[in-house]
Amino acid sequence: MNCHSNDDLQPVLAIGHEAPSFTAPAYVEGSVDAKISLEDFRGKWVLLFFYPLDFTFVCPTELYELSDMQEEFENANCQIIGASVDSVFSHQAWAQNDEKVGKIKFPIISDLNHEISFNYGVLHEEGMSLRGAFIIDPDGVLQSMTINNLNVGRNAKELLRLVKAFQTGDLCPASWDTGKETLGKA
Repeated sequence: MNCHSNDDLQPVLAIGHEAPSFTAPAYVEGSVDAKISLEDFRGKWVLLFFYPLDFTFVCPTELYELSDMQEEFENANCQIIGASVDSVFSHQAWAQNDEKVGKIKFPIISDLNHEISFNYGVLHEEGMSLRGAFIIDPDGVLQSMTINNLNVGRNAKELLRLVKAFQTGDLCPASWDTGKETLGKA
């Protein structure tokens, strides 16, 4: 899916429509040889999150928190995929220099050509990604997206809460959480 237009405006994503497809090199548990695509995870929920750059200040706090909660996401049938415009070799070097990043088990894709960041509407004018979080259902349909500017990190607990709320298929009131009543079928 090439969404570049003549005026180089980023595409408009639509909730309830198919998420932009991608295939990209990925750093996975010490290896720089992986290649993953969104289609690899059909049948699972996906949390695709973009962060600006490796070796920065806010980014590792998000990766640490998501890594600490990875089992909870897995129990919710949700695959976490990280993404930045850095190379897989940069991801590897970061993991080798930061023990907590080195323990991350979810894939971190490399978007060197900026196409994935562009297609998801998170490409910053300085060539890095804004902090985007996209929840994609097992059919590849975009259910949620949040995009923060560079300086404010996301809350992994809130992202997991959203995944679980969408999985109910029900109407979920504000601050709904697992174990609370929903408002009935949507």
